[in-house]
Amino acid sequence: MAGLSSLWALNGEWHLSRRIVHGDGSTATLEGKAVFARSGPRLIQDETGILTLDGSELEATQRYVWERAGPLLQVYFSDMRPFHAIPLNVVAPEAVHLCAPDRYEVAYDFENWPFWRSVWRVEGPRKDYVMTTTYDQSGREP
Repeated sequence: MAGLSSLWALNGEWHLSRRIVHGDGSTATLEGKAVFARSGPRLIQDETGILTLDGSELEATQRYVWERAGPLLQVYFSDMRPFHAIPLNVVAPEAVHLCAPDRYEVAYDFENWPFWRSVWRVEGPRKDYVMTTTYDQSGREP
């Protein structure tokens, strides 16, 4: 695959597995699903899962909106504030989101489609973690 070729390739239900490693070495995990559903020219990404943190299990949810903007996929927060954009047809696109004083850097990996991953590196005065999420629609391991 030459990267994500279309917004609509994301459509459907994905198993997600997330691992968050904090700068102090502590970890958290999340197991759940991400559903990408059409809404006009956009895809709505709804994530649900169980977050395991410090021995406790919590229900977690998140929503993003994806939209094609020329050669880019634009990702928005649920309230339509811009989050980041990545180019189509790139195997390992990267993006940065600045939210002063914090910095969010993401690297996607679409090489083993339909298995894909995002790795977020987050740094700020009170933030220091790496969050790796894998998405799998095929039921196979990479």
